[in-house]
Amino acid sequence: MKRVLLLAGMSAFLFASCVSNPEGEKAETTEAAEATSADGTELAVNTAASSVEWHGKKVSGEHKGDVQIKEGTLTVKDGKLTGGKIVIDLNTINDKDLEGEFKGKLEGHLKSEDFFDVANHPEATLEITDVKDGADAGTIVVSANLTIRGITKNITFNANVAEATDTSFKGTADFNIEREDWNVSYAGKPDDLISKQINFKITLEAAAI
Repeated sequence: MKRVLLLAGMSAFLFASCVSNPEGEKAETTEAAEATSADGTELAVNTAASSVEWHGKKVSGEHKGDVQIKEGTLTVKDGKLTGGKIVIDLNTINDKDLEGEFKGKLEGHLKSEDFFDVANHPEATLEITDVKDGADAGTIVVSANLTIRGITKNITFNANVAEATDTSFKGTADFNIEREDWNVSYAGKPDDLISKQINFKITLEAAAI
């Protein structure tokens, strides 16, 4: 019996060590920060031109997809992003690499209590709390409160800005989060464990209201 338990433990360790995280820089995560009113001109996020893409991995493969932005605003002052908030509709979780029954099963599982518990928490939000200049031209460092499953944590990540004026904004961000920080803790099957990090690629376009 001890030998069986030892082998089982070794197998679990080996499978866990085989799970690589999606490519991307991990966002720094801290407790929620106060979000204050930002100075500047408020722009409306163009939800049709904006996107949130996700990427998760497991021992046997990976899945990629997207989720729709329901609404959002960004604030710009003197050519710099100063604030903003987007609301993400988790009922629109979409997988891009499966079809038919398998696609439906995965999307249903992602919406279940094992992952995002969409029935009880249909929306996620990202609200900017601070913006600093980045190391290179056209880059910024954004801190924002990310709320998933009713849990709010502050994350800090790098972003690229292509355009920022009183009438328009275009920018992108690419970062990973540690999903267990938001109680998205389903580990996967013992022989097919899921990576603890999720990658998000966010593209935002906004225009004057």
